[in-house]
Amino acid sequence: MKPGPIIAMVALIFIGMWLVLQPTLDRSERIDPDAYYLEVKLGARQIVVEYRLAGEAGYEYHSKGWPEVDQLGWIPAIEFQDRMAAEMDTWKARPAFERTMLGFFNISSWVNFGWIAAGLLGQAAFFGRMMVQWIISEKNRESIVPTAFWWLSLAGGVCLFSYFVWRVDFIGVLGQSTGIVIYARNLRLIHKHKRRYSQSETEASAAESSGDSPDS
Repeated sequence: MKPGPIIAMVALIFIGMWLVLQPTLDRSERIDPDAYYLEVKLGARQIVVEYRLAGEAGYEYHSKGWPEVDQLGWIPAIEFQDRMAAEMDTWKARPAFERTMLGFFNISSWVNFGWIAAGLLGQAAFFGRMMVQWIISEKNRESIVPTAFWWLSLAGGVCLFSYFVWRVDFIGVLGQSTGIVIYARNLRLIHKHKRRYSQSETEASAAESSGDSPDS
């Protein structure tokens, strides 16, 4: 076995691990090690909150995962509570169906639905590859793995890899990292086999046309 595919597989695994660990480490990084730490869910938004005692002024808060508030740094408790209340009011003002769908997909806005679509397309491609393989095998009355199986596998693997990176899902990223290389390698081998076969056919045709039969 050539080392290229193995090297590519290991490299993709490390890239996937890095992409997943970056947001994880960012969320866990503490601005003030002595501050209290908790996770809060606002509608479908999951945020990390740090809070600490700020002398006579009472507590002050800092968030991660809430961009418009994150950039403010540490803010007084009353301001933070007002912003949370406004966020909840905005969430409750959405139609019930919209809140249900956003909650179902575990996203905070329809902007993120593009990532959900990528994940769904990946799953659809994985389902499609098995259907194609099954139909062709039934048609030929033997188990056959067509080229379309590997193309659908590669497309599904790339879509799901992207989706799992966005979800910060290490297990999903690990599974798709190895699969993508295997799918691509099989397509490469199929292409090389077709090219060798085509060259053999061309050489055989040239030999026949020149009168030099392979058996002569």
